[in-house]
Amino acid sequence: MKIYLVGGSVRDRLLGLPASDRDYVVVGATPEQMLASGYQPVGKDFPVFLHPQTKEEYALARTERKSGRGYTGFAFHAAPDVTLEDDLHRRDLTINAMALDENGQLVDPYGGARDIASKTLRHVSEAFPEDPLRVLRLARFAARFTEFSVAPETMALCRQLVDEGEIRELVAERVWQELSRGLMEAQPSRMFGVLRDCGALAVLAPELDRLWGVPQKAIYHPEIDTGIHIMQVIDYAANRGWPLATRYAALTHDLGKGLTPADILPAHHAHEARSAKLVDALSARWRVQREVAELARAVAAEHGNLGKLKDMRPATVHDVLMRCDAIRRPERFVHMLDACEADKSSRRAVGLPESAGEPFVARADAMAALAAMQSVDAGAIAAQLVAAGKPERIAAEVRDARIAAIRDRRDAAS
Repeated sequence: MKIYLVGGSVRDRLLGLPASDRDYVVVGATPEQMLASGYQPVGKDFPVFLHPQTKEEYALARTERKSGRGYTGFAFHAAPDVTLEDDLHRRDLTINAMALDENGQLVDPYGGARDIASKTLRHVSEAFPEDPLRVLRLARFAARFTEFSVAPETMALCRQLVDEGEIRELVAERVWQELSRGLMEAQPSRMFGVLRDCGALAVLAPELDRLWGVPQKAIYHPEIDTGIHIMQVIDYAANRGWPLATRYAALTHDLGKGLTPADILPAHHAHEARSAKLVDALSARWRVQREVAELARAVAAEHGNLGKLKDMRPATVHDVLMRCDAIRRPERFVHMLDACEADKSSRRAVGLPESAGEPFVARADAMAALAAMQSVDAGAIAAQLVAAGKPERIAAEVRDARIAAIRDRRDAAS
């Protein structure tokens, strides 16, 4: 029995990055030997065990053979005669196909260290296109390792997967799992760049893919192209470490611009309502978590209004904030404003630094209006009306009081 540290922890060690979760491959052992040594079985499709003390994962060396369509169509073989090289051969990228033995010696049969040195994301073998999920993993790694480029021959295999229809075989949960992880990487735009280049984005999210080439008014959007705008927005959100829900809202807030009638371009009247419907459709297809999907829909529907509250009547401001559920969910409202800031402050001509964007001054207007509405004691108003036998007046009186509070605060600030 020989034990090797494999995968991401080896890669990150060579990159000088903090250690990730450690995974091990065991060569020359049987499941019975693992059980006899105190390891706890956890694998369903192939033998994986937890170390009795550390609880880290130890998998028996295995090979895999394509047996059907999609990412689940594989037959696995684990036996004592499977070598470490056999096990590493089935992995996706060379930088993930390295191992360290018990003496700390690097085992690198497929050139992972070479590709780390040249900053290249390259497939291990011609078996790469057997698993369509690898396209999404590749794209996610491009978003994490921002200085790495995809090898041309690897991109060609990705296009082959798309052309053969394998991408359509991916189940929604796995698609969202990879894309949501990619959104949380350092530069999410690189993930979508890889997916666009190989044609996968048009399959997985045509609502997004069609945004490239859609013009916007240069006076508001110096970057002009809607697809480029969206990429600037999600990178802005990533640079501030904002959570997944905010980043997903940033990604999807302008989906409706892809359906703008050609005869009114580069204007995009009423694109917010179109965007909200498309967000609902995309979130349902990807099985996005409810709280993430709800924030994205709210931002898509209201981001235009939240950017111009100062030009609205107090009653309209009140109604916008109520549609945003700002009174009941003030923390979520802040996340909405974060997404709106990413939309506004990331706008700049291509090639300019992020600092060239405009500040999001509308945040102050929104928070002042919310504070005014929160200052109204709705409970006291309700109690007075109930005591007066007029409970049917509660909603109208509370609304009037909140509008008055917004007006008074605005007057005091002017």
